[in-house]
Amino acid sequence: MILSGVRVVELGQILSAPFAGAVFADLGAEVIKVEKPDGGDDGRQMGPAYVGDLSLTFQEYNRGKKSVIVDIKTESGREHLHRLLANVDIFIHNLRPDVPEKFGIDPETIRARHPHLIYAEISGFGHKGPMRIEPAFEPLIQAYSGLISINGDPDGPPSRIGISAVDLGTAMWCVIGCLAALRKREKTGQGQVVRTSLFETGVAWAAQRLNALVNAGMTPTREAASGHPGIVPYQLFDTFDHPIFIAAGTSSLFVKLCRMLDHPEWAEDERFADNRARLKHRPELIGLIQGELRIRTRDDWLAALKAVGVPCSPLNTIADLLETEQLEAQELLRPVEGLPIRLVATPIWFDGERGPELQRAPELGEHNDIVSAP
Repeated sequence: MILSGVRVVELGQILSAPFAGAVFADLGAEVIKVEKPDGGDDGRQMGPAYVGDLSLTFQEYNRGKKSVIVDIKTESGREHLHRLLANVDIFIHNLRPDVPEKFGIDPETIRARHPHLIYAEISGFGHKGPMRIEPAFEPLIQAYSGLISINGDPDGPPSRIGISAVDLGTAMWCVIGCLAALRKREKTGQGQVVRTSLFETGVAWAAQRLNALVNAGMTPTREAASGHPGIVPYQLFDTFDHPIFIAAGTSSLFVKLCRMLDHPEWAEDERFADNRARLKHRPELIGLIQGELRIRTRDDWLAALKAVGVPCSPLNTIADLLETEQLEAQELLRPVEGLPIRLVATPIWFDGERGPELQRAPELGEHNDIVSAP
């Protein structure tokens, strides 16, 4: 595997740091999960999906790791952690920023003893500022960063994004940062401190709206629930039976759409001449398109749109997605060794290979006696 020989210690809870560890494990790194004595990672009890007593959430974000119980609240536990860190490349945690210093595992203390180490810290609101030690969970960050305010139909209440986009995105930033630091260490021999936070990720996801406000004075608004603030037509439309998404995001695609709908004159109308004009006259244009689409079925329109090269999609449920040939072809659902389940793997290919079957998540403390610590 691509990261064979890289060793990672992850002191993670529930989602962001564990997901970063899972990505490293999928890429071939040896990932040692450090867990607290009383029950381990709280993610072991996270639902709602279980197979028997097996939390699928925990399996998803802790596959392929080794589990070691370490009590960082004790001096002996902290020394155990130091012995582990002496022989690894990356240390990842998502402790609240005031906790590492309290227990003597802050970046300065750790890297004084392990200058080769890449120390990766995931926090809620970041490592500095007045909210640095405030509790932070996915919905809180979505609310604080403004993401909820710009999501949802303008005629309804604001809506939380339906997945843990901030947690998962923060884990990805962490992995990217660690890989960049590994590359630099090849040249310098020295590790680095890599920091990211849920707050920074939330702001990054809201960047387009924030940039528009800062630089053009444009106050963000919610568009139609599936619409785009800067492109028209680019949203869901109702057909005779089921919705479809049409992404005519350029003027050339808009011309094709108009011709396919037997209304080439729309493309010549000054109200719709370019995207800026279409944005200004969004309600009129959407109403015209919607009126035509209601008279035929989803499958009829999908076939017609694809025939002329206009990007489009059915509105799949997750159950619909499961039945698609594309999902099967991409081999994203991978078997898990020794368990009667399949999980979504890291979505990367290397030289045409997705990689072997996934390894299961460890039992709490399963590797206490076999993980080497000088």
